[in-house]
Amino acid sequence: MSLETINRLAALRARTAGWRREGLTIAVVPTMGALHDGHLSLVRTALTRTDRVIVTLFVNPKQFNNAADLAAYPRTVESDSAKLTPLGTHVLYAPEVEEIYPDGFATNVSVSGISEGLCGAHRPGHFDGVATVVSKLLLQTGADLAFFGEKDFQQLQVVKRMVRDLDIPVEIVPCPTVREADGLAMSSRNVRLSAQARSTAAALPAVLFAAAERLSGGDAAEPVLADARAAIAAAGFGDLEYLELRAESDLTPLSRADRPARLLAAAWLDGVRLIDNVEVMPRG
Repeated sequence: MSLETINRLAALRARTAGWRREGLTIAVVPTMGALHDGHLSLVRTALTRTDRVIVTLFVNPKQFNNAADLAAYPRTVESDSAKLTPLGTHVLYAPEVEEIYPDGFATNVSVSGISEGLCGAHRPGHFDGVATVVSKLLLQTGADLAFFGEKDFQQLQVVKRMVRDLDIPVEIVPCPTVREADGLAMSSRNVRLSAQARSTAAALPAVLFAAAERLSGGDAAEPVLADARAAIAAAGFGDLEYLELRAESDLTPLSRADRPARLLAAAWLDGVRLIDNVEVMPRG
């Protein structure tokens, strides 16, 4: 049986209204498509938590800083649908741009503070685009729970703060990063790496996990980060946009892991921007 695909908001709301009349709970998994096992793990988790699961597929133009990057982003609706169907996904919501940003659309959702620095420093306006589209998708689907991967950790924190501040009645459920066998965080961008670069890419998580181990043991951040930066450069990466230790709760910069933290990085390899983060839990 094929997966029901809905492109129009009116049709989506008719479907969810029927579910509500039946007393069913609803989850949403927002995506930009090009689905991989990381996305599918979110869907599997959502299916265990709620009665109905909507996966959204919308390549959001407002969160791209580069027109060429937007144009190059893969559009794979048919293959994505084929991956979702056997899982038991109930609806694939793949709206046209005008369903999200109708003619005359003039509203922007901006989450200050937590969106600054890290990716926010290198992608101006990116998190405004994320917050705007996610707020719309949460309101359009009327979901009880929304599932997000921890790989995009700053994005996750932005969404959590936005939902809290705007009193959107949805629970944000973080899900662990899903990794390839060699440790590389799964990402739709990984397919753009050459074979040689793909092999090199595994060095990024390896360096992060090694540095996190030292930080968990109480080492001061800056010497550990300096060693990690050198190791990432030696592995063959190009520009390292950032490598920072931040508090897990609010992304405050830390000089030492004196509370639950995240070590976050963004680096370029073979013309592809890779991001990753690992947990840093102070021992004792």
